[in-house]
Amino acid sequence: MEKVDSADGTPIAYERTGAGPALVVVTGAFCDRRSSASLAAGLDGFTVVRYDRRGRGDSGDTAPYATEREVEDLAAVLTATGGPAYVFGHSSGAVLALEAAAAGVPMHRLAVYEPPYTGGGEPAEPFATRLAGLVAAGDRGRAAKEFLALTGMPDAALEHISSSPGWPAMEAIAHTLAYDVRLCDDGLVPAERLARIATPTLVLAGGNSAPWASTAATAVAGAVPDATARVVPDQDHGIADDALIPILTDFFR
Repeated sequence: MEKVDSADGTPIAYERTGAGPALVVVTGAFCDRRSSASLAAGLDGFTVVRYDRRGRGDSGDTAPYATEREVEDLAAVLTATGGPAYVFGHSSGAVLALEAAAAGVPMHRLAVYEPPYTGGGEPAEPFATRLAGLVAAGDRGRAAKEFLALTGMPDAALEHISSSPGWPAMEAIAHTLAYDVRLCDDGLVPAERLARIATPTLVLAGGNSAPWASTAATAVAGAVPDATARVVPDQDHGIADDALIPILTDFFR
């Protein structure tokens, strides 16, 4: 593990594995750098950099939260790689990667999978405030359950996951869920900002995912000047490594 200081002084933890051009992985909700370890292991020919977004794992968490601070975190990690790198973002991590590219953070190429622009348009702040309040009151489990319910997870699946061995780790990271909610722009594609992206971009969605995923991918690709949208057959929001690795390898080579 290594650390780099973000612009506001927050220490951001990251790991490098493999050899070759740098490829930075940006994870989504409930994830830290360990979540993408199997993906990194399969990406031969790259130095894969996995990092803990602020508030997660071994990274710091300086208040107050703002999307701009997370963009600075990613910029710091990219600088630590020695220059522009390839970037892959998943879910809210995809949104963060897009926001960083729109802000002019240098990248060679960018691939994103299912940025959660769900199209709802409901103001995000009230729900983010509720999640933060539940965590502050010590009810991390309720915060995690309400977030998962918002994603459309069925009650039966929610009960199953909340009784699984991995649930305590999900509760431990629940304070960052409000960050993910605020990051995702009320579920609307920020077309005007994305139009500033100069990086060649691949936008992916799963063929088995909810309809919003492919709709969002098409809209993002339509907003980014040099972008392509692609649907990955037989995949949902949790895309399998063996489906994703060949796509990333081909796009980043």
